[in-house]
Amino acid sequence: MSLHLWWLFVATVFVVSAIPGPNMLLVMTHGARHGLKRSTATMAGCLTALVIMLSVSAAGLGVFLEAWPRLFDTLRLAGAGYLVWLGVKSWRAKASAIDVRDESAGTPSVKRVTLFRNGFLVASSNPKAILFAAALLPQFIDASRPILPQFAVLVSTFAVIEVSWYAVYAGLGARIGDKLKSASVAQAFNRLTGGVFVAFGAMMALVRH
Repeated sequence: MSLHLWWLFVATVFVVSAIPGPNMLLVMTHGARHGLKRSTATMAGCLTALVIMLSVSAAGLGVFLEAWPRLFDTLRLAGAGYLVWLGVKSWRAKASAIDVRDESAGTPSVKRVTLFRNGFLVASSNPKAILFAAALLPQFIDASRPILPQFAVLVSTFAVIEVSWYAVYAGLGARIGDKLKSASVAQAFNRLTGGVFVAFGAMMALVRH
């Protein structure tokens, strides 16, 4: 892979990763509710799922899903259902349910494994990511050179850029976290994020590849 091609990949992933989606919304929400430090568990969950999806796309699962549209639709609808469930749960949550953290005071908080699981499930809820990766990665692979090293470089580059954007969104969420101590603001935040998650789920269910 040439340096020019790698920089093109960097620019492409930088723009694509910056676009707000379910992953970024979840990371920002957890940053607001649990703080930047604890939201790293959410980031780790999202990134783990995406790296796995990149890996399976390289193994040809994207082609498999294209060949078996019913399986793709099943995964797509399951992912859409999970996002809608997440949105309804957030919408119906009481304002007091948002625990604006105070780690120095020892305020109880959600376990990191729960945050990791939520991040993993949201990131893996959209099988379109597999098809996107299957379509994107081959464009930056030089078939005349060993494939595995190139793939490792591309995935590592993707991971660094994706995590950087996670940190930006989580940091933004953490900055508004203190405002959630107001019950009215907390309720508005619940309903805004809940509505957006439901919208993402509806779009995933309705828009076909």
